[in-house]
Order: sequence, then structure tokens, then C-alpha cells
Amino acid sequence: MDSDNLIPLRVMGLSYNQLQNGAYALLLAQTDGPYRIPVVIGAPEAQSIAIALEGIITPRPLTHDLMCTFAQAFGVRLEQVYIYRFEDGIFSSELTFADGQRTITLDARTSDAIALAIRTHAPIFTTRAVLDETGFIIADPDDVKDAETGQQAEAAEEESLEAMERELQRLIDNEQYEEAARLNERIRGKKNTGADAP
Repeated sequence: MDSDNLIPLRVMGLSYNQLQNGAYALLLAQTDGPYRIPVVIGAPEAQSIAIALEGIITPRPLTHDLMCTFAQAFGVRLEQVYIYRFEDGIFSSELTFADGQRTITLDARTSDAIALAIRTHAPIFTTRAVLDETGFIIADPDDVKDAETGQQAEAAEEESLEAMERELQRLIDNEQYEEAARLNERIRGKKNTGADAP
């Protein structure tokens, strides 16, 4: 791995994949550039990533939470995630762990790697070749952001904040974390809109 050629990425969010039933698109963004990389992932992985992004505390630890807790208990730290290849529609990734004495690199599904990176705040990298092959550029990110904010505010106005928060708690209690993450995002949008009001 040539560290000089590593391109840092950040997680932008998740969206439902209309073309594949039960699949989601994880959107990664070039940290210091305009490129975006969509990664198709399954519903369980999307759920795990969504609750980590939203900071939702689950009644019981999910698999990725358990792995992070296990690693921490034994003094092992996730150093980085490296998305090193895209072939036949599949991204290949590696996890680099260190315990102060040894450094070990393990193969991982990209969705699992990202779920762990979010929880541990580990950096995510890829190569120029992967970025060139899979990346795309959003013409005006501010326009996209404004449109998304407007849609969230419009949907949030249809429900009272109190009812939404009760529903959020019900979803968490029933371990419906994917839906809870979506609702939590709408609640945050509604609160922010209210805070901006005169």
C-alpha cells in the first residue's frame, strides 16, 4: 500500500436503492475533492451504519458494536479502512488493526469496514484507480443539500414533534433501528427548523 497515493474519504449518508429491492446505497465522498462513490449494501448493514451515523443507542449491542467493544477490551485499535479494488461490481476492502506491538491487516466486506470505521472514527481511504472507475461529481453540492433540507422540513411539518419522538422510542424498543434512524433524522430536521424560526 503506497500511502502517498491514498485518497481520504468520508461517509455522506445512505439512500434506498430503487433499482435493487432491499438494497441501499452508501455514499462516500472524497474528503478534499468533488468525487462521490456509491456503494450498494444490504439492509442489515445499512441499519447498522444508519444507527451509528445518527448516534442512536440500542438496548443491546449490534454485531459491529460488539466487535468494537471486544477490540477495545484487548487494546486493539482500528487504524484505517482501505478500499483497494473494484471488480465485477464489488468493492474490496481491508482493515488495519494495531495493538501497540503488532499491526495486522484483514480482508473485510466494505459495508462492515465502514460500519466499524464510523464507530471508531478510523480514517477511510481508497485509490485513485477506484475513484476514477466508480466516482462521480455532483455539479453543485449546495443545491442538493438545500433540496434535501427542504424535503425533510416539509415531511416533518406533517407530524407533531411529540408524536415523532414517541414513535422513535417505540421503534428503538422493538429494535427497528433502520426506521428509527430515518425518523431521528426527521426529528432533528424539525428541531433545527424550529430553532431557526424567529
